[in-house]
Amino acid sequence: MPASKAKIPKEGDPAPAVRLETDSGEFLRLSDLHGKNVVLFFYPKAGTSGCTTEACEFRDAAGKFAAAGTVILGISPDRVAAQSRFKEKYGFPYALLADPEHKAADAFGVWKEKSLYGRKYMGIERTTFLIGPDGRIAKIFAKVKPAGHAAEVLEALAALK
Repeated sequence: MPASKAKIPKEGDPAPAVRLETDSGEFLRLSDLHGKNVVLFFYPKAGTSGCTTEACEFRDAAGKFAAAGTVILGISPDRVAAQSRFKEKYGFPYALLADPEHKAADAFGVWKEKSLYGRKYMGIERTTFLIGPDGRIAKIFAKVKPAGHAAEVLEALAALK
């Protein structure tokens, strides 16, 4: 399946309008969060080691993000049931969004061709978007390394003020 031809957003661009189902089965629109900072982190698969490391670091720093008026959202191609199990197992205090048709991943330009042991396939390129209260992308973290990433995002958030 080819990558989307959608315009990949850049820092300063409005965040793409997305509406996805959360781990609890409710729908959330990014536009519902206008007026708040949003950390939107895309990860490849719930429950895998790197994704667990990244998501747990955001969990452990959730109080600091909340104190900065920031909403954390995790998003992957997993279905709602998998997101719900992942959230329950690790006690994440933030919503996980299900993107099985990779509509949001396409809109944000993170659904890409990847390669593992010479096999090519389509998947999520681990990326985080820091979206300002005006709905514009303030910072993009591409090709994220999971360990230490939440602290890196907190630093960028502090620099926005």
